[in-house]
Amino acid sequence: MECNKCHHFCQIAENQTGLCGVRQNIQGEIKLLSYGKAAAANIDPIEKKPLFHFLPNSLTFSFGTLGCNFFCANCQNFEIAQMNGFKGKITEYKKLDWGEPLLPEKVIEHAIGNNCDSISCTYNEPTVWVEYALDAMKLARINNLKTVWVSNGHMSDETLDEIIPYLDAINVDIKSFDDNFYQKNCGARLQPVLDNCKRLVEANVWVEITTLVIPSLSDDLKMLEKLAGFIKNELGENMPWHLSAFSPEISWKLQGLTRTPLNTLKDAYEIGKKAGLKNVYLGNVPSDIYDNTYCPKCHELVIERNGFISKNNLNGSLCPNCNEKIAGIF
Repeated sequence: MECNKCHHFCQIAENQTGLCGVRQNIQGEIKLLSYGKAAAANIDPIEKKPLFHFLPNSLTFSFGTLGCNFFCANCQNFEIAQMNGFKGKITEYKKLDWGEPLLPEKVIEHAIGNNCDSISCTYNEPTVWVEYALDAMKLARINNLKTVWVSNGHMSDETLDEIIPYLDAINVDIKSFDDNFYQKNCGARLQPVLDNCKRLVEANVWVEITTLVIPSLSDDLKMLEKLAGFIKNELGENMPWHLSAFSPEISWKLQGLTRTPLNTLKDAYEIGKKAGLKNVYLGNVPSDIYDNTYCPKCHELVIERNGFISKNNLNGSLCPNCNEKIAGIF
């Protein structure tokens, strides 16, 4: 049986799983093993996703399961994304202690009960558990909650068709603008990610992009120039671009690398600005000034951030000084 949820299009034999480890061929039908089985669930500030131009200073109910369709050596959620060796081992997978199930109705109940404005499918790739995510998203829409994905962007056209009507915002990792990096580090391809980002923008889903700048792997300035150019020309000058520092100590397999130097991130920031991007941010850095949002017209400070806490100075979506519209959903 072919799984059509992501761009791997795994051919799955009877009783086996696809690359993600959570989609199994059972009697000629692809079944999701992790439906309702949340491996992580938390109340988060929306800025943690990161989303900086979407409901600032609001809370989101975040949840995720096990498995991933990527195998990124830098993964910081590898305990659940890579399942500590459970990938493809159905018997051991079923022995895991899941605790109480977190069904979609409970997701909505927790979100409303904790004054969240949205739910976020995050922690591991939502594409591999899209049936679970989609049921929660449909209930969120009925209950006036916004919906968010944090994704590697490698989903299939079929998955996008399913989620776009219920998806309000997404942060997509464009990990590099080099297909060789994707093949060697992630076990995937770049082009589907780029195509999906364009389609999401065309569908009026609010999109923000994150790039983890990894020393010696994804810190080449020429590559970042090409990526910045793609974002500007294909996704739009208002597209937020989050450039994050790599921390080796929390990575899956890259503990031998160094942390991303601040100067490298500053150089990347300038590349984004030079390309014409209006909203470039640095993540996991000491200074909060790179987290703030400024009006692109008069340069007034419109959203001030201290870690994951925002102070929204906007007048609706307008700059309070010059009435310039700030891109985003506020």
